[in-house]
Amino acid sequence: MREHSRAGRPRANRLVLAGALALVGAGLAGPSARAAQPAPGPPPVCRRVAVPAANGHPARTAEVCAPWRARDTWAGASAPVETTVFRPDPAQPAVVAYAAWIDSASTDLALYPGYEGPGPTPLSRGPEMVPPSGRGRLLATFNAGFYEHDAAAGFYVNHTLYYPMLDGLATVERFTDGRVDVVRWTKGPRPPANVVMARQNLPLLVNASRPTPLSADNAAWGLTLGGVPAAWRSALGIDAHGDLVYAAAPDQTSATLAALMVRLHCVRAMELDINPEWPIFVTYGGPGAASPLLAVDNPNQVPTRFLTVTTKDFFAVYVSRRPGEPQPW
Repeated sequence: MREHSRAGRPRANRLVLAGALALVGAGLAGPSARAAQPAPGPPPVCRRVAVPAANGHPARTAEVCAPWRARDTWAGASAPVETTVFRPDPAQPAVVAYAAWIDSASTDLALYPGYEGPGPTPLSRGPEMVPPSGRGRLLATFNAGFYEHDAAAGFYVNHTLYYPMLDGLATVERFTDGRVDVVRWTKGPRPPANVVMARQNLPLLVNASRPTPLSADNAAWGLTLGGVPAAWRSALGIDAHGDLVYAAAPDQTSATLAALMVRLHCVRAMELDINPEWPIFVTYGGPGAASPLLAVDNPNQVPTRFLTVTTKDFFAVYVSRRPGEPQPW
C-alpha cells in the first residue's frame, strides 16, 4: 500500500451522468435517467508526516494522502464506486483500513435478507442473494448489521416490515426520490411512505462529524470473538454531499472506528457487522457480476459470497436508471 503526497490543488468536480453510467449501448439507461449532477468525488484521506532535514532543506511536515481507485469503470466515464486503503494509526503500521465511496446520485442502494439474517420471520425472504435480474447493473455488495437476537433493530425492504423500527437507533434509509441517508430514527415503528428501504443497527457512532459519547463505551458495540476489545469492525456513513462511505478494518474498538469514520469525512455514521466472519465489500469487473473482487482484504471472505444464497442480510449497489426505482427482487 502506498500513500501519495497531496499537491494542494483543488479537487475538480466530476460530471456524473446518473443514467448514462448504465452503458447506453447495453440498454441499461432509459429516457428517465437522472439529469447530470456535479459529484465532488471521494474526500481525501490524509495525514501529516515528518520529513527530516536533507540536502540543505530544513525538517518539515508534509500532507500525505491515500489515493482513491475507481472501480466498476465499465459503468461509465465517472466510476460510481471508488476504494482506498490507508493506515489509520501511525503507532500501528500493520493495521490497514479499507474504505469505499459510493456516489448516491448515480446508484441505487438495495437490501436483502439472508436465509438466517436478520432473524426468524414467517415472511418471504426474497432471493437471499443478488437476484439474477439485477446482476447486469450490479456495482458492489457489502455486509449489513447484527442478527436481531444480538441487537433488536428495524428492517424494512420491498414493502415488507420484517422487524419494527425503533426510535433512537442508527438507520440507513433510501427514499422514493432516490436519496439515501444515515440518521437517528425518530419516525415510529413503520417507515413513512417516502421510505423504500431502512436498516437499523445500534445507535449512531458518529453525529455532526464527531464521535458520539457512546462510541467511547466499547462494551456497547457488540460482543467480539474471544472477548477482545479490538476486533474486525465495519461501518457505513454519509458525507456532506449525501454520498455513502463504507469502511472496515481489523483491530478496531468502537472509539477507533468512530475516529476512522470522522477521518473519512462522515457527517453521521453507524456501525455495521463486527468480528472476522462478516466484514466484506465486493466490486465487479463487468456487467453480469463479472470478475468479483474483494475490496476488503479479509481472509475469511470469498468474492462470490452474495452471488449464491447467503446466511446474513447484505446491501447491494446498482447503477441507477431512475430515482427511487424498486430494487431488483
